[in-house]
Amino acid sequence: MNHALREQARGRGEYHDPVGERALREAVSRYLAFNRAVLAPWQQIFVTQGAQQALDLLARVTVRHGDVIAVEDPGYPPPRMLFAATGAQVVPVPVDAQGIVVDALPPDARMVYVTPSHQFPLGMPMEMERRLALLAWAQRHGALIVEDDYDGEFRFEGRPMESLKSLDKADVVAYVGTFSKTIFPELRIGYVVPPAELTAALRQAKQAIDWHSCTMTQAALARFMHDGDFARHLRRMHKVYAARRNALLAHLHGGLAAWLRPLPSAAGIHLVALLRPGLAEDDLIARANAASVGLYGISGMYAGQATQAGLLFGYGGIEVSEIHLGLQRLAEVLEGWHL
Repeated sequence: MNHALREQARGRGEYHDPVGERALREAVSRYLAFNRAVLAPWQQIFVTQGAQQALDLLARVTVRHGDVIAVEDPGYPPPRMLFAATGAQVVPVPVDAQGIVVDALPPDARMVYVTPSHQFPLGMPMEMERRLALLAWAQRHGALIVEDDYDGEFRFEGRPMESLKSLDKADVVAYVGTFSKTIFPELRIGYVVPPAELTAALRQAKQAIDWHSCTMTQAALARFMHDGDFARHLRRMHKVYAARRNALLAHLHGGLAAWLRPLPSAAGIHLVALLRPGLAEDDLIARANAASVGLYGISGMYAGQATQAGLLFGYGGIEVSEIHLGLQRLAEVLEGWHL
């Protein structure tokens, strides 16, 4: 930030490029090529106010009132609400162990929003066969795929999964990323790599909304990335999150195994555990809350009727000692409930 302040002090205080500072776009371009196999020149990268603004811009330039947008069900509620606010018809599409069910996509969908690296909330990656099927479907139907790669940097098992964008030969994928999950939420910087045909419209939309994102924060982040500090930060946080994940899984496979079944999740900073038969999600959350243990259920992440009951455990902002304390107390709640 000191570097960015010095840079701004030497400037004239002018309006900047609506799609972002060149230094940051160059840094993101190199990062995506090395880490996510997304080969995008810096000129193709748009800097936004977090991933949410990237989704808003894509909807503004792609979707008209009444158009269909397909979303995963269960899925991340904020994009669902954003798309509905544009006047689009938001259609939930079920997911299975391989990802979104392509055969269930509405044929008139103008846009398909997916989280293929780490499905939110269930956690599984989209399998390669399903990725290729989705790309082929989008090409046949003339639809845009929005790939939200919100925490794909943190992988703890297996090899990294190819991004949809890296497999996209027909230029039908808009790749969206964010630094809110990798650094901290107050850093409202995201980015999008759109299909070439959308670049001119996206530039106009970004300028119309806020002209450009904060240039000082962009300059600071660019310096952070160019100097290698971002890569070091990711390596350090990978160890931190791995320790938290291991602590969480030790309880879920140990003292909580009689009541909760964790779903496979090889990446990200959260995982889901389904409730064993006989447990009611709302009742469990209320009882745990009475014991000062805060829990998140997954039923609210379904657009319609929930087909599974479970809990979402996020470990991005909680220490290992607090994980142990909270889950030990949760085990006591469950044991006392079923005596």
